[in-house]
Amino acid sequence: MNRIFRALATTSIAALTATMLVGCGGTSNATGDGLLAQIEAGNVTLGTKYDQPGLGLREADGSMTGLDVEIMTYVVNSIADANGWEHPEITWRETPSAQRETLIQNGEVAAIGATYSINSSRAEAVSFGGPYLLTHQGLLVRSEGNDINGLDDLDGRILCSVTGSTPAQKVKDALPGVQLQEYDTYSSCVEALRNGNVDALTTDNTILGGYAAQSPGDFKVVELEKDGEPFTNEHYGIGVTKDDTKTVDAINTALKAMYEDGSFDTFVDENLEGGVGVEQDKPGDLSFLEQ
Repeated sequence: MNRIFRALATTSIAALTATMLVGCGGTSNATGDGLLAQIEAGNVTLGTKYDQPGLGLREADGSMTGLDVEIMTYVVNSIADANGWEHPEITWRETPSAQRETLIQNGEVAAIGATYSINSSRAEAVSFGGPYLLTHQGLLVRSEGNDINGLDDLDGRILCSVTGSTPAQKVKDALPGVQLQEYDTYSSCVEALRNGNVDALTTDNTILGGYAAQSPGDFKVVELEKDGEPFTNEHYGIGVTKDDTKTVDAINTALKAMYEDGSFDTFVDENLEGGVGVEQDKPGDLSFLEQ
């Protein structure tokens, strides 16, 4: 009887400890195992945006749509196929711009594909598969009642972007007279623009084009240039745990296959209405970080 009691007590303590670890963000959550281990185990947690039409959008029925969603799904399934594993079940996690590095470092997601521009600062905190897409920075403005047609027209205006993203600060550096207004999500910026609380929204052309297509006639995209060249080059990557070179190599192999079999072009055409401002990139080539 005492042996039974001790066994029950031990089981109860173990269960309580596991519960406490989950509640405190402990390692009992399988999302801390890394991308390859999760794919092999059959359950993977991926991060993306929930509010970006054509890129990462959570639909009313809970399903996920968009270019980043399709690319991440392709990559995960391609890695599974290459290793003889079953395609895993994917759990999607919303990853706002300001939280992406933290969510990866904490093991709350195995990888993030969320209009995730690769830059030197981010590359110090996480590693990147890719880049898989090249786009450029632009503006979203109201179709009627505005005279913003380029960078210089923003002087003294209110410019909106998302906390933790880089586009607004790049404009501010080039044009100090700009007033910055930051929100947690791009969809909040769009509503502020619609209501006249800001004069323009800046981010990548891919994102802006999705919002313009979602509200036909309300907004237009203005391309930004400096000295006749695109204002910025934005290389999208898939963020994973720092220095996980095995995972990075597996992702890059999958991305190259995606180009070769035509899937990338199909994904772009289906999600971004012809793919304006989107180009294939060079997975594994991060030489632009040194420029």
